[in-house]
Order: sequence, then structure tokens, then C-alpha cells
Amino acid sequence: MSKTLVKRAFKYRFYPTDAQAAELSRTFGCVRLVYNKALEARAAAWTQNQRRITYGDTSAMLTAWKKTEELAFLGEVSSVPLQQTLRHLQSAFSHFFTRRARHPRFKSRKKSRASAEYTRSAFRWRDGRLVLAKMSEPLAIKWSRPLPEGAEPSTITVSRDSAGRWFVSILVETSVDHYLPTAGAVGIDAGLTTLVTLSTGEKVTNPRHERRDRQRLARAQRALARKQKGSANREKARRAVACVYARIADRRRDFLHKLSTRLVRENQTIVIEDLNVSGMLRGRQARAISDASWSQLRSMLEYKAAWYGRDVIAIDRWYPSSKICSACGTLTGSMPVSVRVWACRCGATHDRDVNAAKNILAAGLAVTACGDGVGPTRHEPVRQPSQPPYQG
Repeated sequence: MSKTLVKRAFKYRFYPTDAQAAELSRTFGCVRLVYNKALEARAAAWTQNQRRITYGDTSAMLTAWKKTEELAFLGEVSSVPLQQTLRHLQSAFSHFFTRRARHPRFKSRKKSRASAEYTRSAFRWRDGRLVLAKMSEPLAIKWSRPLPEGAEPSTITVSRDSAGRWFVSILVETSVDHYLPTAGAVGIDAGLTTLVTLSTGEKVTNPRHERRDRQRLARAQRALARKQKGSANREKARRAVACVYARIADRRRDFLHKLSTRLVRENQTIVIEDLNVSGMLRGRQARAISDASWSQLRSMLEYKAAWYGRDVIAIDRWYPSSKICSACGTLTGSMPVSVRVWACRCGATHDRDVNAAKNILAAGLAVTACGDGVGPTRHEPVRQPSQPPYQG
């Protein structure tokens, strides 16, 4: 069985002491400040002089900031997270210049993720005990699963979510065993009522985690709205709302991990649609689409497939998978979303979603065999009646 050497991040919850929490909170604030000041300097240099500032320039700026009376407190925290945030800003601009991301935005104290990244020189790792720079005691980590045997952390990322929970993400390099090769191949059609429909005919119901907790969320939000701004009770109510959101996100992530792992384990080739999720989120069903989290599922499928020696193929988002007869290849005319079952003139009767999944699989296999831009043969479109002939 072949192996792949990969970098994996193992995330654990930990419970800091008061001194550790205070030190980390100061570090988070300094990281955010340095990022924003460097971003402001880069934006001003381009606006005023059409000059690009590099990571080296911002690193020199950071040294100068520490020497000023106003920003001398930057020298009280570990310098590594501050340098790392400048590297992250450089990466953000690199992605922007290559049109892979939007222009970097300023970090907000309330909305942005509070985190700090420590490289090998800024922490001590010995016998499963992790001590960060500027701290004397190890973090009290809840080891929910063991690290790979013999793994040595290369990067540590500490974060605090909006619900007040502390997490440490440990990046290690480890080998992953490939799954045994299989002849299985599956096409996946994403939906809302049914989260995914497989070309095998299986349908995975959408758990709708956000809808299940919507009443609890509404109560927490109403309680928050009644609290006076700036009061301690408002902060407690805000955290209660954040806890509901965290519960929803945790359950959704757990479900998607289990689903994606099963699909990757059972199939050698997985074919999906290249959906424009960001565009869909501007429509009327944005809340339901966000809850379905198709992008997160795709991301999980792709990196797990790379780990375990599987293939994920994304076909063109404009491919009319629902309108093509998977039996004879006839392309129908207009088909409203309300039509869930339809009959082709060849006599085949189709479940809309299962038929789409079969066509997605066929298109993906055609790409594998013949190259990109190739799809199954389609005949001329035929006009569908306003009511489906199949009434079940």
C-alpha cells in the first residue's frame, strides 16, 4: 500500500489559566494592530506613489514601530506571531495580484477571528507538553485524539472563537496510507431538500442544522436585542448567541466530515459540479444554501482525495445535467424546478436528481477519458409539456 507525505493540522480545545488568557489576548490584539497598520501602509504607498511594499519593508516598519513610545507595547509579546501576520498579509496580496482572492481587508476586533501563529522558534514541545513563548506553564490541552506517532509540530496556531472557546491547531508532517484501489465511481448532484444525490440512486437527506436550532437562535437573539449596549449582560447575551452558532457549525462540520470520508473511502473517482456558491448566496435561498455548505463539502472531498489516492473531478457549472436523459442522451427543453420526475420520449422515466447525478458521472468520466471540454453525446432538445407526463 502506497503512502503520501502530507501536512495535517490537528485541532484541540484547551483551557488557559488567567495569566495565559491575558497573554494570548494581548497577542491577538497586537497581531490585529500590526496587520492593519501594515495594510494601511501598503495601501497608502500604492495610492500616493504607485509603489508596492514587500514583506521586508513591512518587517522593517514593525521594528521601527516597536521603538516608538506609542507602540512600545508591541515588544512585550512574542515577535513571531507579529512576523507571521506580515507574512500572511504578503500572501493575501500575492493572491490578490494573481486574481485568486479579493483585496485584503482590515481586521475587526469584533468580527475577525482572534488568532496567533507560532513557528518552531516560539514554542517548546516535549513529551506531549506545549509551552508557548512568554509563558512558563504548558497549555492544558484536551487530547480528543492522539497525534501521529513520532510527529513533531512545525507550526502552532492558537485561536479563540466568538463563543469564548480556546483552540490550538498543531501542524505536523505525517504519512497517510492510500486506500486500496477500487473500481467505484460516483456522480454527486447537490441540492437543498436532499443534500446530495448519488448516481447509485442513494439520497442523503439535508440535516438542516440551522433550521433545527432556529427557534433557540431566535430566542437568544431577542434576549441580546433587549440588553443595554456596553453592559456586562449584553456581553453574556452575545456569547449565548455565539454558542448557538457554534453548536450549528460543529454539528454541520461533523456531518460533512463523515459523509466526505465515506464517499472518498468507497469510490476511486468522484464527480461533482463546479457550483457558483458565492453567486447563489446573493439569491432568495441564501440562508438554506449557506446551511447546506456545499463549498465546505467540496473542500473536504478534494483534500481527502489527495491524501488517500482518489480523484475528484469538477464539471462545468453550465452543464445541463437535469435536462439530459441518462438513457438516450436527449436534451429536453425548459424544465421548471418544480418538476421532480419526468419521462423522456424514449420511454425512460427519471427522478430528476438521480438522473442529474448519472449525467454528472458520465460527463466526469468523459473528461477523464478524453480530456476537458468533452461530454456525453446529446441529441437535439425536445419541448417538454407544461405538466410532466409521469404522474406517479
